[in-house]
Amino acid sequence: MNTSRNILLGLLCGLVAGAFWGGVFLAPKLLSDFTPLQMTAGRYIAYGLVSVLLLAPSWKTVMAKTTVRDWRDLVALSLLGNLIYYVGLSIAVKSAGVALASLIIGLLPVTITLVGARPGEGTPVRRLLAPLALIVAGGACINLDAFAAAGRSGMGRTLIGLAGALLALSMWTAYAVWNARRLAATPRFNSHEWSLLTGVATGLLSLVLVIPAFLLGGEAHAPAAWGGFWAVGFAVAIGASVIGNGLWNAASRLLPLSLSGQLIVFETVFALLYGFLREGRWPRPLESAAIVLILAGVLWSARRHRA
Repeated sequence: MNTSRNILLGLLCGLVAGAFWGGVFLAPKLLSDFTPLQMTAGRYIAYGLVSVLLLAPSWKTVMAKTTVRDWRDLVALSLLGNLIYYVGLSIAVKSAGVALASLIIGLLPVTITLVGARPGEGTPVRRLLAPLALIVAGGACINLDAFAAAGRSGMGRTLIGLAGALLALSMWTAYAVWNARRLAATPRFNSHEWSLLTGVATGLLSLVLVIPAFLLGGEAHAPAAWGGFWAVGFAVAIGASVIGNGLWNAASRLLPLSLSGQLIVFETVFALLYGFLREGRWPRPLESAAIVLILAGVLWSARRHRA
C-alpha cells in the first residue's frame, strides 16, 4: 500500500511540476527583444533572490547541515540543469519555435532512462525498449515537421534552434540523473531545502553573467520593457524553479529513476498546449502524431512499471 501511495504521489508531483515547467517555453517568446543570455541571467538572479528569502527563517539550521561537497555539487548541478540548459532552451525557442524545442526536450524520458538505468532498480531497460521507441518516433515526427516548415523561418534558424534544443536535452539529462542520485544519498535535506539551496547556488553563478549579458551586449530597452523582463523572470523563478523543482525533487525521491524520468513528458504536453494557445492554432499533422506517440510511449512505460 505504501508503494502504491508513493507511486500516486510521485505521479501527481511530476504532473504539477510539468504544468509549471511548461510555462518556461513561453518566456523566450514573451521576451523576444532580449538575448538568451539576458533571459538566463534574469531568471536565475530572480531564482537566487527568492531562494534566499524563503530560506531566511531556517537559514542557520540548513547551513549547519551543508558541507563543502554539497556546495560543490550544487554549483555543478546548477550549471548543468539551470544556466546552460536555459541558454540552450532560449536559443531553441527563439530560433525554431516552441513546438520543436518542447518536443526535442520531450525526448528526456528516453535519455534519462537510458543514462540513469541501473540493474535491479525500477523496470529493466529491455522491457522499456518498445515504449521508448514510440517516444523516439515522436521526436522524429517533430523534426520532420520542423524542417518541412523551415521555409517560413529559414533553414539556418531551424538548425540553430535544433542545436540549442539538443544542448538543453543533454544538459538536463545529466542534471536529472545526477540530482536523483544525490537526493537519494543526502537524506538530511528535504526536497524543498535542496531546491532552495540549488537556487542560491544558481543565483551566485548567474552573477557572473551580469556583465556580458547586460553591459556588453543587447539593445537598449525602455523602462516598461525592463519591468516586463523582471516580472517574467520572477514569475518563472517562483513557478518553474522554486515550485516546479521542489515537486520534481519530491517525485525523484518517491519513484525509481526509470519511471520519474518518464514524467518529463508532462512538461512537453503543457508547453505545447501553452504554445498552441498563444499562437492561436491547432497542431499540424506531424505535431499531432508526435504528441500521440510520445504520450503513448510514456503511458506504456508507466504501465510496465506498475506491472
